[in-house]
Parts: sequence; structure tokens; C-alpha cells
Amino acid sequence: MPDPSASFTGRIHLLKSPARSAEGDATAVEGTVKAIIAAVRERGDAALRDYSLAFDKVVPDAFEVSMAERAAAVAALDPQTRADTEFAIAQVKTFAEAQLATMLPLEVETLPGLHLGHRIIPIARVGCYVPGGRYPILSAPVMTLVPAKVAGCREVIACLPPGAHAAMIAGCHLSGADRIFRVGGAQAIAAMAFGTESIPAVDKIVGPGNAFVNEAKRQVFGQVGIDQLAGPSEIFTLADETGDAAMIATDLLAQAEHDVRTRVGLITTSRDLARAVVVEIGKQLATLATAEVAGQAWRDYGQIAVAEDEQAMIDYSDFIAAEHLQVHTRDAQALARRLANYGSLFIGPLASVVYSDKCCGTNHTLPTMAAGRYTGGLWVGSYVKVCTHQWLEPEGVMAVAPPAARQSATEGMAGHARAAQLRLDLLQVRAT
Repeated sequence: MPDPSASFTGRIHLLKSPARSAEGDATAVEGTVKAIIAAVRERGDAALRDYSLAFDKVVPDAFEVSMAERAAAVAALDPQTRADTEFAIAQVKTFAEAQLATMLPLEVETLPGLHLGHRIIPIARVGCYVPGGRYPILSAPVMTLVPAKVAGCREVIACLPPGAHAAMIAGCHLSGADRIFRVGGAQAIAAMAFGTESIPAVDKIVGPGNAFVNEAKRQVFGQVGIDQLAGPSEIFTLADETGDAAMIATDLLAQAEHDVRTRVGLITTSRDLARAVVVEIGKQLATLATAEVAGQAWRDYGQIAVAEDEQAMIDYSDFIAAEHLQVHTRDAQALARRLANYGSLFIGPLASVVYSDKCCGTNHTLPTMAAGRYTGGLWVGSYVKVCTHQWLEPEGVMAVAPPAARQSATEGMAGHARAAQLRLDLLQVRAT
């Protein structure tokens, strides 16, 4: 992130600054990924086998997971794990259906005889990258696959590393994947973008991953669509003097355990609360089983900012544009309405990021690294196209053809002018 000191001097005081920059620490992977993509385009499955052996230390007998293997993975799920997964699926499905219901086809006559409209068209084939990662994130396939099925995509495929936990295969199956492949990393992105003997080329790729996956998505964009480029996870909390230090520390460390590069922060108008949160984080790390990861994230990327007033807190938050943004203030609803830049907003102390991460229904695939300034997260609308159309009656041609022809002539576009005038002339001939 840029140094905010120039914009916020005197308004924001950093009690704890990040020791490192998540942007500056990004691994230089561009060349490696470029070579992987080229190899997969040229050699298809053979390249996938080579990279699987090199990076995952295993080459599957077959890249595609068979229906028998899928059924076995589901059968092996602990009953409570399956019930919890199905609960999450139902919640995400319900919310995605409600969102889709707000996206309506349009037909409007803007002038007599001029009919404009749009249709909501599902993307035909979508590829969902399901990361293996540090933990078996059982919610990951739910977040990418379920909205695609709700949107009506004709075929939804999933790619996950060959060493991924069997429960992840079960999650892909229960979430509605039409086909599942054991391919991970940048090579999976290349396979979905260009196709191989085993894996079909898709129209859009969604889902988070490591730096190699992210860079591969960047490089194939244009050949296929992508959802977004996601960096390390982030959580910031906005709080006034009513904030609970223990709760805030708990939530920050919960997100910090994702990865050693997770960005965690507190922006508060209370210096006393800021100090209390620092103390509380130290206490909780002493008993947290994942402290090795969470502690490093806190030391390297943790931030505590004290704002001179509520407006400064809001302005600084909108500058940060955090992936997950919690609001712990006296009137959280009122303050939330004044915020503009974030991935997903958690209003009030009862709304923890963990609920969205796992099962409450909103999607956990969200913009990071300030991308919340210009985009939201993954949602059912990410899997459809809003495509316009128009049709004209004679009255409509009479209204738009003259200015279209004149504008074309002014621009020196003779062909455009001729096309506009042709229909006007045709109508005039018919009228005589």
C-alpha cells in the first residue's frame, strides 16, 4: 500500500505499523508462470503430469475424479461434517438465488419505435479453482461452485491440487461440480484457459489461490475471463471506545491464522482501546494453537491506527479498502452507511468474519489490496453476462437515423453514415 502519511498527517497516528509490505513481498513469479502456461499450451496433459510431479510430488492415475471416487469421498465424510457442509451450501444457494432475483431482463421503449433491452445470460462453462492450502478449507468449493450452479452455467468444472484432502473432493461434489480434476497451481489455470486432452477450456476462471495461481490468472485474462486478482487475506476493525478488546483481538487473530502474510488491523478513535488490543493479542497468542502462523502475520503485517475523530476513521478505512471490514461502534448501522470501500462489511459485534468465511451465505471470495475501491467480491452476477439488444420500428429509425448519419459524417466515417442513411431512405421509398 502507498504510504498514507501524506494524506492523513495529523489525522491518523500509527500505534503499530506493519513491519513489511504485502505488495513489496510478492514473489517474482511472472517468468515461472509464463513458462508453465506455454508448456501446458504446447504439451497438454504431458506438461500437467510433469508439473504435478515437480510441485505436488505425485502424478494421479487419471486427472479426472471418477463418479465412484466422488461417491466414496462423500461417504467417507464424518456425518456432522457433511451436515455442516450441506448447511453452508443451502445458505450460499439461498442468498445467491435472492441476488439473482434482483437481476431482471429489461425491455424499454425509450422513443416511439426505439426498443432497447438486455438479457441475463449464464456463462456457458466456468472453471473453479479450489485451493489446497494450509488447511482443508471445506467452504472453498461451496463459495465458487454453488453460485455458478444457481446462475445456470451449463458446465461447472473444479480443479484442486492432487494432494488436497478427500473432503475437498466431497465438497466439490456436494456443491454441484459437473467435473472435478486433480490439477493444482498455475498449470491448472493454464489447463482451464486453453484446454488439454483431459480438461476442457472454460469461458471464465474463478477462485482464490497462491501467488502462482494469481499470476497465472493475470496472464490468461483475455483468453478467458477471471473473477479478480486476490492477494493475501485482510481484516480490519473500526471501533470507538465501546469496542471490546478481547473480541477484536480474537477476530484479528482468527483471520491471521490463514497465512503468514495476512494483513490485520484496527482503526479506532480510542487510544485506550488500541493499547488494550495490543496487550490482548499478546495474551491470546500465548494460548492459540495456530500462533506460529497468526503471530508472524501480526508481527509483520499487523497495524493499529488511532484516528483523531470518527470522520478520519472512516476516511482511512476507505483508503485501506479492507477485504473484511468489521464495525464495532456505538451505532454500527449508522457508521456502516457512511463506508464506501470494502470487500464485505460486518456490522456490529455479533457479525464475525468467520460466519461469512464458512457458512452464513455471503461469499468469502473478496477483493484485497485496496481493490474494494472499484469492485465487490464474487457473487452470482459473476457467472452471468448482461447483454444488450435493440430493435426498431419505422418511427424509431426516423428518430435516430438523421443524428446518427450527421455524427458519422462529422467524424469522417462514410460507411457509418451510409448505413444510417440507407434505412431512412428505404422507409422514405416505402412511404411514397
